Amino acid sequence: MEQRAEATTVLAVSDLALAFGATVILQDLNFTVRRGDVFMIMGPSGCGKSTLLRHLLGLQCPSAGSICYNQTDLWSLDEDERNRLLRHLGVLYQGGALWSSLTVGENLALPLHHFTTLGGGEIAAQVEFKLALVGLGGFRDYYPAQLSGGMRKRAGLARALALDPEILFFDEPSAGLDPVSARRLDELMLQLQESLGATLVVVSHELASIHAIGTNGIFLDPEQKTIIATGSPAQMLAAGDRKVRQFLQRGDACPANSTRPGSAPSSSARR
Repeated sequence: MEQRAEATTVLAVSDLALAFGATVILQDLNFTVRRGDVFMIMGPSGCGKSTLLRHLLGLQCPSAGSICYNQTDLWSLDEDERNRLLRHLGVLYQGGALWSSLTVGENLALPLHHFTTLGGGEIAAQVEFKLALVGLGGFRDYYPAQLSGGMRKRAGLARALALDPEILFFDEPSAGLDPVSARRLDELMLQLQESLGATLVVVSHELASIHAIGTNGIFLDPEQKTIIATGSPAQMLAAGDRKVRQFLQRGDACPANSTRPGSAPSSSARR
C-alpha cells in the first residue's frame, strides 16, 4: 500500500466544470489517477460518467478547470500538441467501435499506419502481437461481424493497445456481455494492467467489475452534480454516504472471491 500511495500521478483533474450551454452537467470535480491504478468512474445512470469520459479524452472542452496528463494541461496546448498527447491514451468503447468493412487485423493496423513510421512487416508483427495479448491469435483476417460480442470487445481492446498507450480508458466494458464473458474481460484487463504497467480508467455501473478490479475511483451524484465519494470500493462502502452504500450493495453483487488479491471480500462489502 505504501508503494501505491507514492505512485506517480498520471492524470490530475482540478476544479473541472462540464456544461452544455447554460446547463451544468458536473462541477467542482477534483481527483487524481495514479500510475498503475484501476480507477473506476461510477454512479447511477444520468450522473455524467460518459460526459466526463469525453472530456478526459479531449473530445469536448470543459467549461472551467483543468485536465492534466503528467502535469501538462490538455487544453493549454494547441491542436497539434494536444493530438500528440492524446496518442498516449487508448480507448475501448462500449461496442468496440471497429470498422465493419475492415478485418480485425486491418482495424489494428490503421492507427499504426497513420501515427507511426513502421514498415509493413513491422506493422503486421505488431498486429499479431496485440491480438495474441488479448487471446485472439489467429483471428486477424476475420471481420467484426464474424466475432462474438466478447471477441469484438477484445478486438477493440487490442486496437486500443496499438500505440502502446500509457493510460487505457474503458466505457462500460461489460455492457452487453453475459456474466462469464464479463468476468473474463475483467481478468484480461487486470492481466494487461499488470504485464504492461498500464493505468486503467473505467466508466462502469457493473458492481461485479467495480468490486473485482477497482483500486481507486470516484462516485458521481446526479443531484449534487459533483463527486460525493472517493477511494477504493471498500473505502467507499466504509465511509461513503447512504447513496454510495446503496449503490455498491444493491443486488448483492460483490463476488465471493475478488479477481484482485487484497480487494474487499463480499462479507465486508455487505456491512
